[in-house]
Amino acid sequence: MGTQNPQASALQLTIGRTWWVILLFGILSTLFGLMAIFEPVRAGAGITWAIGLLAIAEGVVSLIAVFNKNLPISRGWMIVYALLSLLFGVMAVANPVSMAAAFVTVMAVWFIISGVLRIIFAVRVRKEIDNEWMLILSGVLGVVLGGLMLAAPIAGLIVAVIWIGVGALFYGILQIVAAFKIRKLAA
Repeated sequence: MGTQNPQASALQLTIGRTWWVILLFGILSTLFGLMAIFEPVRAGAGITWAIGLLAIAEGVVSLIAVFNKNLPISRGWMIVYALLSLLFGVMAVANPVSMAAAFVTVMAVWFIISGVLRIIFAVRVRKEIDNEWMLILSGVLGVVLGGLMLAAPIAGLIVAVIWIGVGALFYGILQIVAAFKIRKLAA
């Protein structure tokens, strides 16, 4: 009736003991989010470098995790993820200005492409759905936003930094809450 899987218990205990790492990531993410929201120009200059450091740390932790017996995902995928994280991190730390410019450009192109695709989709399914104009409007807004970001990359970077800050703030808060929930697993 109440049989508990010993492997699951060991995994829960292991995860429970690492709650403080999740808490630390949550606190750092929350602080970073606040900085990005209230100091977007400064954060814009350092955001790529900071993300690069996080990617390097994530890559190192992921490589170490490959040797864990209770790894919840494939070792091959974990190695690929770790190496990609390390590669991106080193590139971002070595040349943050270039990576920041590339980030804004890639994001602008993505907004334009996704906007055009939303418009095409809305036109093609207009007879099957109601209010297709909302999809068209969102597509137009995406194209306009992407165009503005290409036309004024510094302003685009600042807006992106503020949005990333908001995301980091929410991510950090969720990580802090999760850390305290996970802490209970170690008890």
